[in-house]
Amino acid sequence: MAVDTPPTAADDAVGARADAPAPFPRRWLGLVAVLAATLLNLLDASIVNVAAPAIRTDLGGTAATLQWLAAGYTLALAVGLLTGGRLGDMFGRRRVMLVGLVGFLAASLACGAAGSIETLLAARVVQGIFAAVMVPQGFGLIRDMFGRDMGKAYAVFGPLIGLATIAGPVVAGLLVDADLLGTGWRSIFLVNLPLGLAALVLGAKVLPAGAPAAKGLRLDLGGALIAAAGMCLLLVPLVEGRELGWPAWSIAMVVAAVPVLGLFAWTQARRARTGRTALIELSVFAKRSYTSGIAFVVVFFGSITGFSLAVGLFFQLGLGFGPLKASIAMAAWAVGAFIGSGASAGLAPRLGRGVLHLGLGLMTAGLAVVWLQFGAETAPGTWALSPALLVYGIGMGMIFVPLFGIIVGDLEDHEVGSAAGLLESFQQGAAALGVAGLGTVFFGRFAIGGGAAEAMGAAQWVAGLTVALTVLAFLVAFGLPKRAKADH
Repeated sequence: MAVDTPPTAADDAVGARADAPAPFPRRWLGLVAVLAATLLNLLDASIVNVAAPAIRTDLGGTAATLQWLAAGYTLALAVGLLTGGRLGDMFGRRRVMLVGLVGFLAASLACGAAGSIETLLAARVVQGIFAAVMVPQGFGLIRDMFGRDMGKAYAVFGPLIGLATIAGPVVAGLLVDADLLGTGWRSIFLVNLPLGLAALVLGAKVLPAGAPAAKGLRLDLGGALIAAAGMCLLLVPLVEGRELGWPAWSIAMVVAAVPVLGLFAWTQARRARTGRTALIELSVFAKRSYTSGIAFVVVFFGSITGFSLAVGLFFQLGLGFGPLKASIAMAAWAVGAFIGSGASAGLAPRLGRGVLHLGLGLMTAGLAVVWLQFGAETAPGTWALSPALLVYGIGMGMIFVPLFGIIVGDLEDHEVGSAAGLLESFQQGAAALGVAGLGTVFFGRFAIGGGAAEAMGAAQWVAGLTVALTVLAFLVAFGLPKRAKADH
């Protein structure tokens, strides 16, 4: 599961000043187009978690294949986000968003028509690349359209993101079980077409064209390729190493990732020193609160994404649930995320950083109950995990909306844009690592075809590790600013 955190307090700080432009006349229709494009990304990031077993049955593949269906998308999205926002600055946000949307829809069609697992995985990567082109433009367009009234847009944006973040598996279960026109699992990708085409037509008509393209900006494609290489060196051995018995090359790749990512940091510093446009604003790393925020993002989003994949696999591969029954078993999680996202809008201004600790406390409590249930002698029924997953979802949803605004709370205004974009990239990279890491833990203790008892043991290990990661995030959160940027 991959998620988008709405640019609430952080962007309000730099965009919603008294001298901000007046609201755009057709801003609410424009917001609908932006929301539709954003929802496409959020749903597709997590929608394969429930559909993956059906895909494997049809197209074949291994346990690693199930992990790559999710990790390939989020890895491409993470790397693409490093340059996606810059494209909007260079060529105009509306134009770039619509181009990204067209590419995303074409890749969705390719996913739905894939005749082999290799074709599907390649199309998923292309989906992630075009999502990285499309998604960053939406946040800038909201600033352009709403001006000083951005808070009204984000009041709608936040809860919808909280719901969509975890709704992917539920939607997937409904679609696969419905088997519309005999499409089976393919419908989870084909359903993007009507929603995306509607967003495309509406966006072309109502989104503002924006200012002329910025002059003098250049894309650092070399830096993006180095970052991609470093991430691949980490992910490939995590996903493939277990099935192959951890050969020497898998260890060598992990070791090699360190100097490659170091080279990326060096090239960015060099570009900044020579006055060229860099992918990241290195000055933000001098702020301890921001580096704590990076650590929080990696731990938090890595844990929730990996846990989501493992729970979906547990219900289907371990207990033999069909896609619909598995999605029903996870539905309370989605409901909780929606409730938590809505509640945080009122709590965050009063509690500041404390809302993160409150959310993490609820998550830990819910996870602890899930861990105990996975250790029971009998397998849980369809609704058995619902109360605990509801509490876990509420806590998780409370964190989504205010998180980025709190993390950038100590930064200067000119650093916020780059810092928020970098956080989004780390967020998606963490999601890919979470799928690879916790997915490997699950399949390390459960062989496809194993019984319910074996699956429960594997799921309990994942739940226990997720508890530990959530507690770690709770501690890391003490290093974050006490208030969001707009609350200072």
